[in-house]
Amino acid sequence: MNFSQMTNRQRLIGILLAAVGLLVLPILLQGFGSAWVRIADMALLFVLLALGLNIVVGYAGLLDLGFVAFFAVGAYMFGLLASPHLSDHFPTFAALFPNGVHMPLWVVIPMAAALAGIFGILLGAPTLKLRGDYLAIVTLGFGEIIRVFMNNLDHPYNITNGPKGISQIDPIHFFGFSLGQRWDFFGYTVTPVVMYYYLFLVLVVVSVIICHRLELSRIGRAWMAIREDETAAKAMGINTRNMKLLAFAMGATFGGVSGAMFAAFQGFISPESFSLMESVMIVAMVVLGGIGHLPGVVLGAVLLASLPEMLRYVAGPLQAMTDGRLDSSILRQLLIALAMIIIMLLRPRGLWPSPEHGKSRKTSEGKKTASAQESAA
Repeated sequence: MNFSQMTNRQRLIGILLAAVGLLVLPILLQGFGSAWVRIADMALLFVLLALGLNIVVGYAGLLDLGFVAFFAVGAYMFGLLASPHLSDHFPTFAALFPNGVHMPLWVVIPMAAALAGIFGILLGAPTLKLRGDYLAIVTLGFGEIIRVFMNNLDHPYNITNGPKGISQIDPIHFFGFSLGQRWDFFGYTVTPVVMYYYLFLVLVVVSVIICHRLELSRIGRAWMAIREDETAAKAMGINTRNMKLLAFAMGATFGGVSGAMFAAFQGFISPESFSLMESVMIVAMVVLGGIGHLPGVVLGAVLLASLPEMLRYVAGPLQAMTDGRLDSSILRQLLIALAMIIIMLLRPRGLWPSPEHGKSRKTSEGKKTASAQESAA
């Protein structure tokens, strides 16, 4: 058996072990309480967001600081169509849907992806000629505009219910199977947080496969060419305008689907959940994990999504040691910032960066040159 076959076998064994671990994880966490399963659920949602932003930032090289806007669009779309809010405030809507709109899973995901994709094109269209800091400022403003709209669209017509948010949102359901209630399988009771974990895990796996195929496709290579040198890519015949719009739209679809899942999982949404800090955290997940590298992006999202919650158990005892003179929330933010600084100092290219392209080619060319010199001598 040669080395390549051994490597493939080891890779397959690693994937199988990881799959078994992910399937068993919520059952193990359930023994410590549902709060730990909720942390895993939110980590998977942030993995979806990070994968979408990685298309824009990692593949196409377009710095987007307003990615949370697509998260909000998907969440409010599902919140409005899967809650009694519209029926309570608009008699016409109540007459058309007397029993309310209760969308199944296979309708929620395409609608959220399509709506967020449209908003992604609307964001990308005016920013086609912007680069670097200017693009970051415009996308930052777009994210804040969406949040302000959600916060103020309660007058004169109450569409988003303003800062009070939307409640009583339906859980995800399909074929009469609701994820919002307990189910018994072979004598084992499965809670809603565990059910949502497996749904989110399926979405993450599908998203990783899509991103991997995009990376290896002609579209992915065109995005990377634009990232490295847009002028050279345009000279080579790549339609940079369409490729940029496609990157914004494709990345936004992941944010829209994640937002819809977030609304169904929480049962309540408000503009506070879609602040600028959320956008910064999503960018940090991509950068700290490894820009453009799928395993690194997933790792960064899992760590930064779960670390703040796990530090709650550290900040509390530290606050008690100082007799309450330190606020636990501020101390938790300080610990997160210190962890991020340490990671960037020790791993400036990210926790799991992408392999250096051309390294093996240069090594082989060097060996060929050395062998040629030896034969000539």
